[in-house]
Amino acid sequence: MVAKRDYYEVLGVERSAGEREIATAYRKLAIKYHPDSNGGDPDAVERFKEAAEAYEVLNDAEKRARYDQYGHAGVAGSAGQYEQVGDIFEAFGDILGTGLFGDMLGGGRRGRRQRRGADIRCDVTLDLEEAAANTVKTVTFSRSHACVTCDGKGTRPGSSLERCRRCGGEGQVAQQMGFVRVQTTCPSCEGSGMMIADPCDDCAGAGRVAGNVTIDVSIPAGVDDGMRVRIPGEGEPGPADGPAGDCYCFVSVHPHKLFQRDGQHLIVRLPITYTQATLGAKVEVPTLSGATELAIPKGTQAGEVFRLRNNGMPDPRGRSGRGELLVQTYIEVPRKLGREQRELLQQLAELERTEVAPERTSFLEKLRDYLTGGDVAEETNA
Repeated sequence: MVAKRDYYEVLGVERSAGEREIATAYRKLAIKYHPDSNGGDPDAVERFKEAAEAYEVLNDAEKRARYDQYGHAGVAGSAGQYEQVGDIFEAFGDILGTGLFGDMLGGGRRGRRQRRGADIRCDVTLDLEEAAANTVKTVTFSRSHACVTCDGKGTRPGSSLERCRRCGGEGQVAQQMGFVRVQTTCPSCEGSGMMIADPCDDCAGAGRVAGNVTIDVSIPAGVDDGMRVRIPGEGEPGPADGPAGDCYCFVSVHPHKLFQRDGQHLIVRLPITYTQATLGAKVEVPTLSGATELAIPKGTQAGEVFRLRNNGMPDPRGRSGRGELLVQTYIEVPRKLGREQRELLQQLAELERTEVAPERTSFLEKLRDYLTGGDVAEETNA
């Protein structure tokens, strides 16, 4: 069994090398030993795999630490064993990239990669009641579709596609970079191998024309203003029969006359009278599902908040239940009084002058002492 070489030696870097230096060294070796530039030389293939294995270990902080401490035994079984060159590209596509380098490592072996269509946007407006329930809305937006005149082919009726003159129908062109010969996607036909010589008049050779589309969108309960709903596969069609993009439906929610929204919670301001706040009462409170009864305890102060569970908004992601309805009270002062009301309030005012609550008495005593300097007088007498 042949002993493995030191990974730092394989990449030609020092043990103190950083991530960028290691990545740069690997790229250079990948170009140098790639089989396409070495005529399938078995030794080059082994060097190519060896470099990939070294990079996998030294680019991973945890694996590198184990390797530095225990050598190859520390990463036994955790370093990739690459049987095919394509496996290396799949593993390190992020570092090797696309375009020229990606074509060199993937090339015609894997076939031309289909491109995905563009994403598009539509908009929908809901009221709060609709946002609180699962809703289906009909939306209309613009999207390309196959040209009827040319049946999506892009050619004038009666004509046909021609073989690309630049690549000869191969979809790939060879480029010489020093001693390295690489294959890249043909820029003229974008890898299809065919070109339109006589384009369709209606679509100018694009094979698609814009048109309006109307679909139903299922909107989950609990959506908030500014959220978006993804509709898979309803975007622009992909070129050369590639997969379609997605449509994103952006949601707007109208402000409500009664409820203010705070995430999953709803807030409502409830007016109560002075007598209800003082003596206690049972009042009706509005909710999204109808009125419900709320007990106002005796001595309720203005601004107190009562929480009604499960009367708020649902979680649109389904991770939790409904929020709460926060009922904030305020004392409603009448602008006009009847004769009997005025007389009763005057009697109450007379009573409050002599029979005040202990808290009120304490405050009045402190106020009187402050205004008359009672504390100073006591200190002087002392």
